[in-house]
Amino acid sequence: MTYLLYTAAALAEIAGCFSVWAWWRLEKSPLWLLPGFASLLVFAWLLALIGIGAAGRAYAAYAGIYIAASLAWLWLVEGVRPDRWDLAGAALCMAGASIILLAPRGA
Repeated sequence: MTYLLYTAAALAEIAGCFSVWAWWRLEKSPLWLLPGFASLLVFAWLLALIGIGAAGRAYAAYAGIYIAASLAWLWLVEGVRPDRWDLAGAALCMAGASIILLAPRGA
């Protein structure tokens, strides 16, 4: 369930940031900012639902999943296929995120 929450949070963050990118860099209407800001609020809410006791640890693990989700966005939304270096980097980040999430920790 944690990976699902992280993935949903990543998609919400990417969508929110992309709305600013679209307004600023692609010269879209400022109305693009409204759903973007809402998406960023959803992102923060979803990340706060993660069941890890320390915020810093939750954010560190999230970073690896965010990188993989960003590459999926690159491919699916922007139409640019990630290359082998992108995929290798994302795999390393996902491994790191999994170590942080799945490490046995004493109470």
